Amino acid sequence: MSQEKPIFRLARQIDAAKKAERFLVDDSEVVTLRREGASSLHRICAEFVATLNSGLANATVELSPLTYGQELFRESGANLFQISSQGRQMQIVFEVPPQLVSTEKFGIPYILEGEVRTFNQRMLERFEIRSRLIFFCVENETGAWRFFDWRTRHTGPVDGELLVSLMEPLF
Repeated sequence: MSQEKPIFRLARQIDAAKKAERFLVDDSEVVTLRREGASSLHRICAEFVATLNSGLANATVELSPLTYGQELFRESGANLFQISSQGRQMQIVFEVPPQLVSTEKFGIPYILEGEVRTFNQRMLERFEIRSRLIFFCVENETGAWRFFDWRTRHTGPVDGELLVSLMEPLF
């Protein structure tokens, strides 16, 4: 039987909702996990930039903000990290979803949602910006960042490997 039949889609949604309901009882736990998620995303970006810069001889890749603490997380509104070099930009924007825990845009329950956008001047002249959706997913009291490519339906962890694959075409 095909996993794409409506009955199996419904079954997956019911399972995801059950996982999400576990977090509905403790708002403070979700707030704490969100702050940890924001810090872990910045740490992923900082490690990527540091590793990349260690291999560069003539250029520099910059991360903004350079440092990030959990107290900088904005519960309302967008949070932004930017990685740039020589006019090439990677913007990582994320925010709190409308619900405490959501499965609206991604099958795994998440508490932060956003996207990674990449572009350079030539792309902007053609009104072209590449993007990947990102979600801070929760399961069993832990969280992890995952990306989702809506064109290919591919998903995976947000890590240095993903950032390389997104930034490499800009050069």
